[in-house]
Amino acid sequence: MTIRVLVADDQPAVRRGFRTILGAQPDLEVVGEAPDGVTALDLAAELRPDVVVADIRMPRMDGLELTRRLAGPETPSPMRVIVVTTYDLDEYVHAALRAGACGFLLKHAGPALLVEGVRAAAAGDALISPSVTVRLLRHLTPSPARTGVPGEQPLSDRELEIVKLVAAGRSNPEIGAELFISAGTAKTHVANVQRKLGVRNRVGIAAWAWEHGHGTTAATGGDVEH
Repeated sequence: MTIRVLVADDQPAVRRGFRTILGAQPDLEVVGEAPDGVTALDLAAELRPDVVVADIRMPRMDGLELTRRLAGPETPSPMRVIVVTTYDLDEYVHAALRAGACGFLLKHAGPALLVEGVRAAAAGDALISPSVTVRLLRHLTPSPARTGVPGEQPLSDRELEIVKLVAAGRSNPEIGAELFISAGTAKTHVANVQRKLGVRNRVGIAAWAWEHGHGTTAATGGDVEH
């Protein structure tokens, strides 16, 4: 199946580069380009791409607002959005994840990571540039007042193990091997965690782990990818 991609960036050279990189893959097709967030929003509604790749800094509507409108919690039919940027700033990472992004990539991360990120997003998974993930795991510290799970569905000990491994960038097969369970069982645990935490994808699980002190002990991971 061909993955249909919409690219939104205010720099024509970047859009051409992304089109060339993605179009060279047999399973990827760039179906539209937008020079600003408003155009991207309109094209997304018209074309219904599988994945939107959006720059953070764009005129008329920035990539964070575009992400919120396409993938945020209030969106009835959320799309899969990957946020890309030149600026390696933690506030951008957190804002993008909270807006509903299923990936956060730095433009200088290279073509392979862009392709991998689009494929992961299309599969319902997520990927974050390795340098961003490692830095977050290193610097985010848990708040004693926020280590519990809100609501009436606390995570089991096994689910907390799953959370930590997701935050460390483990795939379902890797989680299964580490916990001596099947990849299918690991996938079921991940789905249950997403439901309990009220998040859309594995990036949401990782973000919750970092914010609640369950990711800092596993700072060996790179990407959040599956």
